[in-house]
Amino acid sequence: MNTNKKTLGNPKKLALCGLFVALIAVGTFIKIPIPVVPFTLQFLFTMMAGLFLGPTAGAVCVLVYMLLGLVGLPIFAEGGGLFYVLKPSFGYIIGFVVGTYVTGFMVKRSKKLTYPSVLIANFAGLFFVYLLGMVYYYIISNYVIMTPIGLWPLFLYCFILAVPGDIALCLLGAYLGTRLIPVTRRLYGTP
Repeated sequence: MNTNKKTLGNPKKLALCGLFVALIAVGTFIKIPIPVVPFTLQFLFTMMAGLFLGPTAGAVCVLVYMLLGLVGLPIFAEGGGLFYVLKPSFGYIIGFVVGTYVTGFMVKRSKKLTYPSVLIANFAGLFFVYLLGMVYYYIISNYVIMTPIGLWPLFLYCFILAVPGDIALCLLGAYLGTRLIPVTRRLYGTP
């Protein structure tokens, strides 16, 4: 049996992964309705998964969340099921996986755990969430479900109106990360 604390097979780390999958699902239902893409706390918990668990385990948590939603559990902002991939907003969920990995990777490689370094990692993850989310939204809207959206409305509704809340979550996540990551590293091993 591998006793290396860095592996996902560590029972403590597995429990933490399960907790983050649950938190991401719960974060979906804590939302503020805004046009097109609702503001939820999903991003906060996906970002925190990357910060606390590291790139691989954090991304796996988000991937498990995504798969649970795709098999039919109503844990996405607008339900669940396999056909959710045809919803333009599904790109943000794909972005959560990549963003979580990027955030975790940057924090893991950081020489010193400071508020600015964690904040930069959070913003890097957020960049990928929005990049993948907006590209997917544009492609699905314009070429799959044939409800065209122009570049300016896409930028307005899927970025300008949505990003202020996520920036606040990046600030909160950096604060929580700098305070709590050292504790989780001692308890569960360095991600």
